[in-house]
Amino acid sequence: MEENTVIFGIRAIIEAIESGSAINKVYLQKGLRGELFYQLEKLIKKHKISTSVVPSEKLDRLSKHNNHQGAVARISPIEFYELEPLLETVLEETSTPLFLLLDQVSDVRNFGAIIRTAECTGVNGIIIQKSGSAPVNAETIKTSAGAAFKVPICKVDHIKDAIFQMQAAGIKLVAATEKTESSVYVVDFKQPIAIILGSEHKGVSTAVLKLSDYKAKLPLLGEIESLNVSVACGAFLYEAVRQRM
Repeated sequence: MEENTVIFGIRAIIEAIESGSAINKVYLQKGLRGELFYQLEKLIKKHKISTSVVPSEKLDRLSKHNNHQGAVARISPIEFYELEPLLETVLEETSTPLFLLLDQVSDVRNFGAIIRTAECTGVNGIIIQKSGSAPVNAETIKTSAGAAFKVPICKVDHIKDAIFQMQAAGIKLVAATEKTESSVYVVDFKQPIAIILGSEHKGVSTAVLKLSDYKAKLPLLGEIESLNVSVACGAFLYEAVRQRM
């Protein structure tokens, strides 16, 4: 599939959603009305697909001036995994899986860098939330150096649901956060682990922190109070690698 695949036309987008295509984002023209549009709007809400209301000129550019009927969608270049069957498969293959949960990481270059490091460190899967997360688009693929085609990525309705599923499967959740006194170097990464990384601006949300089994931070010896999320990800993952070698 082309990295920048777009589809246009309300009915075509409806059919794509109903067929299970991985839709990154839907762009809608302001003031759109009609029965078919309301059907599309209902599907977008049901599947929690990211949307933007844009001028018709942007839709013209996206569709290369084809008859878009006020709606254009970008399709993801990868197929996403379902969390439950992925967990089952991974747990059959290894007793010490390593996962990443991204709590609203929204920058595509950070996301791509995280995917690349995840592939290099043997991560078994990355879980993101359907709404508020960076899309897997051409820039993500490029920044990941193609790793996005190699590491299973799951989209879930809510990160909290994924946490409950993982804990039920015996996987411990460690949140990367500065809101703790515990160091990353005291966490036991030799057990089944999922590392939670938060958004670029807010970090791991309070609700998610409350559900995590461990909270851990990296030592910061300078004056800046936080690391870039992709850099923090690498530090956490390579501590896991060091302990497991």
